Amino acid sequence: MLNISNNQLYKTIDLKEFKSGKIVFSKQYYKVMNKFLLVAAILVLIALFLPWTQNISGNGLVTTLTPEQRPQTIQSQIPGRIEQWYVREGDIVKKGDTILRISEIKSEYFDDQLIERTNQQINAKSSSVDAYDFKVLALNRQIEALKEERKLKLEQARNKLLQAKLKVKSDSIDYEAAKTNIAIAQRQYNRIESLEKEGLMAVKDVEEKRLKLQETQAKLISQENKLLATKNEVINSKVELSTINASYADKISKAESDRFTAQSSSFDAIAQVSKLENSNSNYKVRNSLLYITAPQNGFINKAIKGGIGGTFKEGEDLVGIMPSNYDLAVETFVRPIDLPLLHVGEKVRVQFDGWPAIVFSGWPNVSYGTYGAKVIAIERFISDNSKYRVLLAPDKNDHSWPEVRVGSGARTIALLEDVPIWYELWRQLNSFPPNYYQPENKSKEISKKKK
Repeated sequence: MLNISNNQLYKTIDLKEFKSGKIVFSKQYYKVMNKFLLVAAILVLIALFLPWTQNISGNGLVTTLTPEQRPQTIQSQIPGRIEQWYVREGDIVKKGDTILRISEIKSEYFDDQLIERTNQQINAKSSSVDAYDFKVLALNRQIEALKEERKLKLEQARNKLLQAKLKVKSDSIDYEAAKTNIAIAQRQYNRIESLEKEGLMAVKDVEEKRLKLQETQAKLISQENKLLATKNEVINSKVELSTINASYADKISKAESDRFTAQSSSFDAIAQVSKLENSNSNYKVRNSLLYITAPQNGFINKAIKGGIGGTFKEGEDLVGIMPSNYDLAVETFVRPIDLPLLHVGEKVRVQFDGWPAIVFSGWPNVSYGTYGAKVIAIERFISDNSKYRVLLAPDKNDHSWPEVRVGSGARTIALLEDVPIWYELWRQLNSFPPNYYQPENKSKEISKKKK
């Protein structure tokens, strides 16, 4: 009872007369209490020297070991309208199974015979290419014919020129002969005229010689005209050669121009055929995209875009799928201060949500309900939660993991060095990090590099 009043009963009443008072105020009770406190102090002192495993704890989620095994959403590469669903949430699908059917919402793809009409355009353009090729062949033959004809024409003109030159030579000889004849006729006339003045020749002989001289002069003029005419024929033959070259060059150039035009049109038609074939292939692929199929074996999680008749854009999530075959892993997050203490291959204990466990973080051997794991990857860049992501895989030398589902929570404990409990208490009170250390194989590599 409390002594809070002025009427102090313990002075008037002896508490030792009561049974409980006798037990409490007896010397034997003090002895037992002192022994208990002594034993407890000794046990606490011994416990301070017991080994304690330093650890780094973190919270994470159950995931899969490889990216292709993780839950994913299925999108459509083209915009469309939902027409029919072939699955329900929770159904098991295999790779290639149809999940839903969609229809086009763009007017340029509404035609049901778009591929057939495109094939007709391709055939028409291909025929146009063949026609241009035939035209090119015909123009090639025409050019060869013109070249052959030009060759014959030039040969004919050269022969004509040669004939004209030979005729000039012949006429020039005749002209020289006429000049000789007129000289002879002039001397004969002069001689007869002298004899006639002397009275030795008759006037009639003089007149005959004068007539012959005049005839010879006329023949000389005629022969000179003939020579000039043949020279003109040579000039005309040369002009004709130039005319033939120019005429046929123009014809051949025009035919070659037509050939190049036909070739250009053929190349343009080939480009249009290639473009149409590309469009045709795109139309075929686009038609196949009207059926959304499963990318791998798995379970349909959730229809993100439900209903019938709803429209969506390309790349928009339509349905979620979870692969049926996967290897479990755990992703956990650690503080940047603890990151240097973790290495690939470190042992980690994992506690899964929903699975009962008794955890002693410092004594992993006496913990119950935890499972072994190993560090297989450490993220190189900090996450949005200001921590580093660490990926854990099951430890094959430990118990198999339970049948947990991807996405469930997990608590991880990374095991470090063994230290006394007093040291761990001192470290925790001073907020020091765990002891920095390196695995044996890594320390050996560093020592080799230094050497």
